[in-house]
Amino acid sequence: MLARGVHHLSFTVTDLERSRGFYEGVLGLETIPRPELGIGGIWYAAGNAQIHLIEILSRQASDTRLSPIANHNAFAIDDYQKVVDHFRAHGLEVLETSAEQGQIWIQDPDGNVLEFIAPGTMR
Repeated sequence: MLARGVHHLSFTVTDLERSRGFYEGVLGLETIPRPELGIGGIWYAAGNAQIHLIEILSRQASDTRLSPIANHNAFAIDDYQKVVDHFRAHGLEVLETSAEQGQIWIQDPDGNVLEFIAPGTMR
């Protein structure tokens, strides 16, 4: 197999500080060192992978909706209901299946769709 695993996921954001509040305050990610690349951004550790936020000046109008068929990245979680409750406590719109199916979708402040999956529910 050529691809041995996921190294990082990358999201474009229009307001780095607003996104920082979401990725650190809501998702609880911790920053990791990032080289100077000539563009704004921040990197986070997420288990064995990294999340890279790349700042852009503006986002053209898009048709991004909170949907399981939207382009998205998925994160493993331990406790389905705890994560649902956590996101709702932060005022986020949550699209969920059930604890048995174990899938949750939310959007970050720039409309990027994020999925969260409980272990053992998806193969």
